[in-house]
Amino acid sequence: MARTNNRPYKSLVRRRQADDTRRRIVEAGRQLLRSEGYAGMTIEAIARRAEVSPQTVYAIFKSKTGVLLELSTFGGDYEKVVQRALSARDPETRLRFSARIARQIHDAQSATFDLLRGAGVVAPELAKLEEQRECVRYERQETMIDSLRDAGRLKRGLDHRTARDIFWMFTGRDVYRMLVRERRWSPQKYEEWLADTLVHSLLSPAGSRSARRRPLHVLRHSTGKPASSRQKSAARPAPASGQTPPRA
Repeated sequence: MARTNNRPYKSLVRRRQADDTRRRIVEAGRQLLRSEGYAGMTIEAIARRAEVSPQTVYAIFKSKTGVLLELSTFGGDYEKVVQRALSARDPETRLRFSARIARQIHDAQSATFDLLRGAGVVAPELAKLEEQRECVRYERQETMIDSLRDAGRLKRGLDHRTARDIFWMFTGRDVYRMLVRERRWSPQKYEEWLADTLVHSLLSPAGSRSARRRPLHVLRHSTGKPASSRQKSAARPAPASGQTPPRA
């Protein structure tokens, strides 16, 4: 009797267990910040509340700063939301999804940074966390720009590096802060503006690429003329000086 290969199942179970452990540790850190402050959020206290060993916390996050970075960077569902965006076939849909992701992240992070300040995390620590968070965000956004380039929809004249920089800048926390917190835009207005801005700044029009690659029978069907007729029309001489050219 053949043995059943259950390795994929076991791997999936282990991944879910690891994700659950990570979420419990992060949530324990969040609760301790609220109740005990920054000083009371020790690795040992986090481990006790998350019901894991201190060694497990160190293995996953390396340090207390690592837990803070996770708290201040992305929510627990970030990777799932990103995968939903990347699974969209249409590049414009992906970009508009990115605006929704940015809004959700910044909405959550505003509360988290308020919590960190209220818990007594000193300014140098916050500055360090902010710098690390931006590095992580820039690296993770490369996948989106890769998908636009691979689909042939990256705006003409933009190289890959410039596109990454523009995407990173527009989706950054500073833009959200200036518009939502300082200028009192609603989060929904910010999301809609960001989606339109990303599409306009990074995406080439859909027709600009597909029209050049249409097969001959599609062109004939769409214009009602055979290709040879259009070629003859295109070869007409220019009108003499003073004459009005015919409309296309």
